[in-house]
Amino acid sequence: MKRNLLLIGVALTLAACNVTPETGPKPAEPVSVTVVGLNDFHGNLEASNFSGVMIPDPKDPTKQIRLMAGGIEVIGGYLDQERAKNPNLIFVGAGDLIGASPITSSLLRDEPSTIALTKLGMKFSSLGNHEFDQGLGELLRMQNGGCDSNDTAKACKFENPYPAAGFKWLGANVTDKTTGKPVFEPYGVQEVGGVKIGFIGAVLQGTPSIVSPDGVKTLDFLDEATSINKYVPELKKLNVDAIVVLIHQGGLAKDGFAVPACGNLTGPIVDIVNRLDPAISAVVSGHTHQGYNCVVKGIPVIQGDFYGHLLQRLDLTVDKANHKVLEISAANVVMDPRSLPKAAAMTDILTRAKMLTDAVKGAPVGTLASASISRTNNAAGESALGDVIADSQLAATADKGAVIAFMNPGGIRADLIASAAGNTVTFGDVFAVQPFGNTLVVMDLTGAQIKTLLEQQFENPDATSSRVLQVSKGFAYSYDSTAAKGSRVDAASIKLGGVTLDPAKTYRVTMNSFLAGGGDNFLAFKDGTNVLQLPNLVDVDAAVSYVKANPGLAAGAQDRITRAK
Repeated sequence: MKRNLLLIGVALTLAACNVTPETGPKPAEPVSVTVVGLNDFHGNLEASNFSGVMIPDPKDPTKQIRLMAGGIEVIGGYLDQERAKNPNLIFVGAGDLIGASPITSSLLRDEPSTIALTKLGMKFSSLGNHEFDQGLGELLRMQNGGCDSNDTAKACKFENPYPAAGFKWLGANVTDKTTGKPVFEPYGVQEVGGVKIGFIGAVLQGTPSIVSPDGVKTLDFLDEATSINKYVPELKKLNVDAIVVLIHQGGLAKDGFAVPACGNLTGPIVDIVNRLDPAISAVVSGHTHQGYNCVVKGIPVIQGDFYGHLLQRLDLTVDKANHKVLEISAANVVMDPRSLPKAAAMTDILTRAKMLTDAVKGAPVGTLASASISRTNNAAGESALGDVIADSQLAATADKGAVIAFMNPGGIRADLIASAAGNTVTFGDVFAVQPFGNTLVVMDLTGAQIKTLLEQQFENPDATSSRVLQVSKGFAYSYDSTAAKGSRVDAASIKLGGVTLDPAKTYRVTMNSFLAGGGDNFLAFKDGTNVLQLPNLVDVDAAVSYVKANPGLAAGAQDRITRAK
């Protein structure tokens, strides 16, 4: 008996030796993983002009024109091609996949775009500010499906019921004000080839100031880097082999999209990346509509222009035995229809979307004096198209007593281009300029409040865009951007019909619903009185009526705003 007990003891000792954890690293087990990213797609189902590549004009080879790049057919063809080469491919996004979209998607509440991205195999995307354009409730519907929309005229017209996004929007820094908990999942994990890749999503902290405030009033937008770092330990506990950040915030780089490992990136994204946990392997960024491929603190940081012109590609060699990245390379890939195949499934989606929207899109509404009216600002921040839009809103509300109209430049999404013969403008042309569906609002502001409003143009400006409000005819003023805060606008120069505004007098003023709610931090509008909401008067309809009423419409003169310095 003692002998048997002795043998059992020896056996147990040997077994214990066999399960003793190894102190050193395991032999490497390299796996190749490709991450493909899409940022700022904005529902562009079709190809559009890409300024990054110029090609010979087929009509005149001596001239150069922009390449028509992107579109779901070519994006789908590229993904199919690359999955055939490496099935360990993960398709992700960096926000603004929907919102501010062309009519082919927007008139159908962007449902064709989310359905297309789902069928393209997207797994995760960070939230973008434009995902919140229609408010939190509508965004949750886009995520979860159904027809309970705040715009039933557009919802579930492409597919009924709308089936929900097959990917997850991630928002590590978007929390409920009451509970403090994330409203969207903060991170996700995707396993391919036995490797687990963790993705953390975030949107720019300044989102509330650039979307309609009422739509996000129940939400807090927290510091991006702090929020991202919070979830790194959780992913480590899950034994992920790499962590990639998807963030809707970006910067600017002097080098072009094709220059690898650029070191001259500037802007908010640099500060964020400098504060990230060193366990982060790469950052897929967006928001600033730039093409760059840079390195910050040893971390690849990449952005792919916008509208699907470029896809961001990360190729990782991952050691799954030791849960680490051995090698990573980054590149932007041009979605060039000349060299890439088209995906038939995407052609089907595009064909149906066009069938449902082309009649509305192609309806003629009027003519221009020239082929287009530009949204490009002059030195003072005024654009020819901004003048026209402000004038259209004033004309639409003159019967409500309005004498001044203001338009935010960020709401002007494209030049007004006459796409039909004879400089004829279609509804689709006008819609491309103002796709948000904002309604008009009229209110009373005193001369002093208007002065405060104009000063707010120069407070906390967005580093990547102008905040100068576009103004209607008859209104004029001058500013000095180098003057002290609160004194940049010359009070004596603020005139209506050539007469200086009286600080104590009340003026009837028009703006869109985004501005009326304090959007872009123009908080002076929230102090207006005798507010008249016009829920049946949409900004694009005001513009259409103005084009119709003014055959041969000319560009604005850009002489209403003067910049002294």
